[in-house]
Amino acid sequence: MSGGVDSSVAAALLAEAGHEVIGLSMQLYDQREADLSPGALEKGDAFGSCCSLSDLQDARRVAQAIGCPHYILNLEETFQRTVVRNFVDEYASGRTPIPCVHCNADLKFDTLASKASGFGAAAVATGHYARAVFDEDARRYRLLRGVDRAKDQSYFLFSLTQDQLAHAMFPVGHLTKPEVRAHAERLGLAVADKPDSHEICFVPDGDAGGFVERQLESAPADGEIVNERGESLGRHRGLHRLTVGQRKGLGLATGQPLYVLRLEPATSRVVVGPREALGETTLTASGVNWISGTPPAAPLRATARIRHRHTDAAATVTADTADTARVVFDEPQIAVTPGQAVVFYDGDDVLGGGWIASR
Repeated sequence: MSGGVDSSVAAALLAEAGHEVIGLSMQLYDQREADLSPGALEKGDAFGSCCSLSDLQDARRVAQAIGCPHYILNLEETFQRTVVRNFVDEYASGRTPIPCVHCNADLKFDTLASKASGFGAAAVATGHYARAVFDEDARRYRLLRGVDRAKDQSYFLFSLTQDQLAHAMFPVGHLTKPEVRAHAERLGLAVADKPDSHEICFVPDGDAGGFVERQLESAPADGEIVNERGESLGRHRGLHRLTVGQRKGLGLATGQPLYVLRLEPATSRVVVGPREALGETTLTASGVNWISGTPPAAPLRATARIRHRHTDAAATVTADTADTARVVFDEPQIAVTPGQAVVFYDGDDVLGGGWIASR
């Protein structure tokens, strides 16, 4: 229970259906230096947009309203190690991370599931807009997109295993966002009108580069900005402040729009070029997980999504090894970015996904 409307309604619907519900919230930040004034708590911005003190209080109020026990789990160390550290290391190495995947896989469906078993719980339920169903014919679980395509969060769940899906419930996955809010109002939940959060929860000001610099012992190296011919055009303040496809903030006056084409950590160089040079038809992925539990024996046709907000694109996916894959798109894709996730779909079915290693 994050304190938001989605997880609150998920818990309330389960309780209403007769399940025995236990509410668990994650404390992810050191709260000892928090601003406890009413104004700060109301805004919920002391630490970020998720699991702040006000969020934990909202979760507790919802638990009381639906009559279920509520516990706060201190996962600060795990969060720092598995999510924040990875975020910093990836940016520092010239990649663009997506921390929500690690948070979902390593905390909500790994650490949290382990904690839940201590309560004798049969499953872990979340407020994700996704669906898990058991395929009787194939004798395995399937992960499906949420019914509300605008809110679908299956992209963040590609790393779930068959065992995790067997113990996962997504009570709002078959609902649209307006329907979720309508349930919250019907059930009298105080979070019915609570706005959604969109930024990285531990970087509430949106300055990922500044956050990375504060976390590192020494400032990242600056370097040259060059064109595709290797000609120097200027200098940058660190690879951690740039990402593939970026146009603004380069500080170049060339008379034409230039975009980041690639980052070269070995030399701290940034290569820029025109937008048409951003298109790529092929990428390789590492850390690939197949929802079925087994890589496909032959190349398969699928659609692939290279960022959460990108549109799926037709592609051929080949499993090179058990945990690597090669993706060839029918049409060039703009800003294929190392460090982001690529997720494979067959209609509503999530086939699997991995981390973009190279383009």
